[in-house]
Amino acid sequence: MDRREWLWRSGGGLGGVALAWLSAEARGLQPGFHHAPRAKRVVQFFMSGAASQCDLFDYKPELIKRNGEEWDPGETVELFQSRPGKVMRSPWGWTPHGECGKHVSDLLPNIGSCADDIAFVHGMTSKSNVHGPATLLQATGFVSPGFPSVGAWVSYALGRMSDDLPAYVVLPDSRGYAPCGPGNWTAGFLPAVHQGTMIRPDRPDPIADLKPPTDAGVDARADEDGLALLGELNRRHRMGRPGDDRLDARIASYELAARLQLSAPEVLDLAGEAGHVRDLYGLDHRATAEFGRNCLLTRRLLERGVRFVQVWSGADNGHPRRNWDSHEDVKKDHGELGTMIDRPIAGLIKDLKRRGMLEDTIILWTTEFGRMPCGQGSKGRDHNPFGFTSWLCGGGIKGGVSHGATDEWSFRAVEDKTTGYDLHATILHLLGIDHERLTVRQDGIDRRLTDVHGHVIRDILA
Repeated sequence: MDRREWLWRSGGGLGGVALAWLSAEARGLQPGFHHAPRAKRVVQFFMSGAASQCDLFDYKPELIKRNGEEWDPGETVELFQSRPGKVMRSPWGWTPHGECGKHVSDLLPNIGSCADDIAFVHGMTSKSNVHGPATLLQATGFVSPGFPSVGAWVSYALGRMSDDLPAYVVLPDSRGYAPCGPGNWTAGFLPAVHQGTMIRPDRPDPIADLKPPTDAGVDARADEDGLALLGELNRRHRMGRPGDDRLDARIASYELAARLQLSAPEVLDLAGEAGHVRDLYGLDHRATAEFGRNCLLTRRLLERGVRFVQVWSGADNGHPRRNWDSHEDVKKDHGELGTMIDRPIAGLIKDLKRRGMLEDTIILWTTEFGRMPCGQGSKGRDHNPFGFTSWLCGGGIKGGVSHGATDEWSFRAVEDKTTGYDLHATILHLLGIDHERLTVRQDGIDRRLTDVHGHVIRDILA
């Protein structure tokens, strides 16, 4: 019998092991703030594949006026094609929204209706125009793998708000992982307990390995004896290794797994949600049902004490496209994905606002880089790391404002250039954390989420 089979038979799997430790002390950092927080929860929407700023949020009349003309960026630009294509206007019109009059693409009318609650950050830039490194940069603060994700840092700094749910939950796209996969929500060198817990509500077992096999054949007495033995073995192991937190992290994960066996089914059950709520998220419409379910599940996780929820739109590259990487046909790809996210994301904003939760919940919408103002082929757009858009709303964010700007083409950031480090510093600040003081010694270096960079974007703070 191998070790894995022995664990299943003697303790009912990892969740069973946890039952021996349900009364153990809480592990991980206790909540502590550097200053008074404005928010206590975060939602990160990640548009994998690079959503086009000039088709969604960065309105440029010059692109409309000069459509079809030759485009000269005035410099050599690395592109998949040999030379820049012609100026290409968005296939969608633009409508001003709210009291702020913000122009948002007609592809996203519902998000546009929330413009007075949103701060648009138009001067975003990236160090990389390659999907993997650029995705990691937005998710972890580094272009190399192995560093803790922003959600893991938040979990490490502030701990859990619930005994029954993890601090950090990830809802990936059902079609597959984004580039670098689970590396985007790893705990890196932080204790393993802070890694994102992945939930895939489209699957029969949304949380992998949570429940023991139905054919485990463990009776109550054997279960009790096995748990007692495991508890004693763990106690001896830990006593012999003072200062080593790896076992503590595993035990904490097992504890949580046991409680999740009871709490997860209730959180994932949307049957009791009222019809008007289902309609708000688009659950009964084919185009929005899946992403709407993830957004409604996000609200249910937040109100039950999860601190950080990361929601992904877009998977790895495939044919046809399964993400926002619209090299061939931006109207088709962005059209499908924009329709998919528009109603659910706006529904979450409105639902949180109605419940009084938006005031202490930060929502971040981001992507790894933007897309070029010129055409690739006849209908696509190439990668653009020089200027793109992210936006935030909720806890401590000033709504109805725009920060930074790209040039007249939506090509390069020219005003208040912003990086992912700045977004991370701002989010930590609103959570009551000084990003320069949240450090962990690793390989002789005091590591932090923002590396040696980052400034709080104070112009967008309420």
